[in-house]
Amino acid sequence: MKPLRTALFVPGNRPDRAAKALGSAADAVILDLEDAVPPAEKERARPLVRDVLESSPQKRIYVRTNGLATPYCREDLEAVVCGSLTGILMPKVESPENVFQIDTLLTGLERSAGLETGSIEVLSLCESAFALEGIYPTVCARPEHHTISAVALGGADYVLDMGVAMTRGALELEYPRQRLPVACRAAGISPPIDTPWMVDIKDIDGLVEDARRAKAYGFQGKLVIHPSQIAPCNDVFTPTEEEIVYARRLIEAFEDAERRGIAAFQFEGNLIDYPMLERAKRICALAQTIS
Repeated sequence: MKPLRTALFVPGNRPDRAAKALGSAADAVILDLEDAVPPAEKERARPLVRDVLESSPQKRIYVRTNGLATPYCREDLEAVVCGSLTGILMPKVESPENVFQIDTLLTGLERSAGLETGSIEVLSLCESAFALEGIYPTVCARPEHHTISAVALGGADYVLDMGVAMTRGALELEYPRQRLPVACRAAGISPPIDTPWMVDIKDIDGLVEDARRAKAYGFQGKLVIHPSQIAPCNDVFTPTEEEIVYARRLIEAFEDAERRGIAAFQFEGNLIDYPMLERAKRICALAQTIS
């Protein structure tokens, strides 16, 4: 999956905001049919989301549907599955069985729409203690057409489930932030996407600190809920020019050392070996993908 440094939420019943979001620097836009849309508005929101999808075929757009256990999920999917849909963000995915359910629903709708089966990406939200404890089997689930491409941490629902508060220091999120990247890496899928910064939207310094924490744990990017959060998060999850230049120099030095029969050596004050080489290659690959 192409890297997701930022994915901007937009209420599904606000197409005016969707137009602005699609012109932003966010890597993707998530049209939200779940929490951002009250029950009385859900039926009205679906065709509005479909209109946005069909009018923006070149954009990277996901739709957060309502959960599998709700009476809204199937109608959400029926309304939005089309050739312009990049993928869905499914909330409250808690088991491998849920992944197979998603596959069955999407595969049938893709065929009805004349789309290639498996063409729609599946992002899932981990939002509860139960989901977190079963995260590895869930991301390892391998239905015929749709596996989970990436997992996002739903911090607000997680702390609600745990009976704790979301704080600026984010101690309450340390465990899921450690657990999710390990599970995703072990399962061979993309790194996870971090929860939105919701403590104080105006606190950009707090947002940057929070994004850096998530990056240090192994997250690839962050869900964002306001346009002001896009640029700071993109900066955090993009290799700096200094990192890229250093990585290129390191790769050149390593290739020269290998030609001389050396695989461990000092380079600019650091001991370099194959893991360091691999990290340098990943930095260069990420920078090339983003550019």
